[in-house]
Amino acid sequence: MPTEPPRLVRLVLVTRAGELLGALPPYPVAMPWWQETQSVIEGARERHGIEVTVLRMLAAELPVPHGGAVTYLAETEAPPPPGVEPWREALDDHPLRQPWARPGGPSDDLAWADSVLRARGFARTAPAEQIRSWNLSSVWRLRAGGQTVWLKHVPPFLGHEGALIARLAGGPVPALLGHDGRRILMPEIPGEDLYHAELPILERLVSLLVDLQHGASRQVGDLLALGLPDFRAPALTRLIAGVVARTPGLCAGDRATLGGFVDGLPERFDRLAETGLPDTLVHGDFHPGNARGDATSVALLDWGDSGIGHPLLDQPGFLQRIPPGDIDPIRSLWSRAWRAAVPGSDPERAAELLAPVAAARHAVIFRKFLDGIEPSEHPYHAGDPLEWLERTAEMVRSRP
Repeated sequence: MPTEPPRLVRLVLVTRAGELLGALPPYPVAMPWWQETQSVIEGARERHGIEVTVLRMLAAELPVPHGGAVTYLAETEAPPPPGVEPWREALDDHPLRQPWARPGGPSDDLAWADSVLRARGFARTAPAEQIRSWNLSSVWRLRAGGQTVWLKHVPPFLGHEGALIARLAGGPVPALLGHDGRRILMPEIPGEDLYHAELPILERLVSLLVDLQHGASRQVGDLLALGLPDFRAPALTRLIAGVVARTPGLCAGDRATLGGFVDGLPERFDRLAETGLPDTLVHGDFHPGNARGDATSVALLDWGDSGIGHPLLDQPGFLQRIPPGDIDPIRSLWSRAWRAAVPGSDPERAAELLAPVAAARHAVIFRKFLDGIEPSEHPYHAGDPLEWLERTAEMVRSRP
């Protein structure tokens, strides 16, 4: 496995009221992933004797979301430590800045979580632990009432997640202690994250999703009313055409291939409809790492990318994240499950027709991220629309 480049962190410090204090000298952290905050916080504590909360990224040296020199804005209530350096660059506001990325924002989130816990007769028994802060989420781990609780805050374009989880209550989704618009409070799910699940668990995940999607196919109108994006044929055709038109860097050959692909989408979707599977709930980021559980129960996590569309849009991403030897058995199970749910359907043909559409939908999703976040955080996703459109063009050429 390749080794990720190390992360060298510089923190620009402000108070909760937004007063600029200066910058700490850079220090290395063990975890390369830019959105991971625990090692950043531990480094500030160990090297500079100061407690901080990470607010947002200001700049990154590398064009990929891991490693290299990264500068963050961080909040502290402590006096500036020895060695703090002047910071003369502007800390301008931006209309797309998320609430948790502003001074005082994390405190507001924790106050909301505390109010939910109090209403249930609990109180925090340890300091809150910040786990992640970036343009797609703020995540905290809390201890209360002898259990672990997770606080999550997401941006507007993922804001239907809490309402959807509430709607699916009783299914293979996380339980909710509370949700308030884009904030979600959840008890920890027993077990472990299933990134490295073996075949029997992978089969279970697919079966859970198919069962959930089959039932949800009768609730499409209600799910759209919750704010889920529309990935059905007409809407997805427009979205794919838009992201192709807006993505620079495509070579002439790929742009020509994608132009033909977009022109042919209405006919492709007509052929897809003939395979017999209904539009329904799409998870949008279905892979083993977005599931957690043990021998008795499993929950499917992270529903922020969900929408309404063809159920097999979820298949390619899952197959890419599992061992090569498990791909054929899982693909076969997926087809059997849908043929049993919808007799007379042709899941194999549907999957073949959908493969480049699913890749192009990833480009759409990353374009949506870029449109919804402030420019300083674009490095997290800047190259993704181009990468997924290049994959789409390759698929179209290999299987017209």
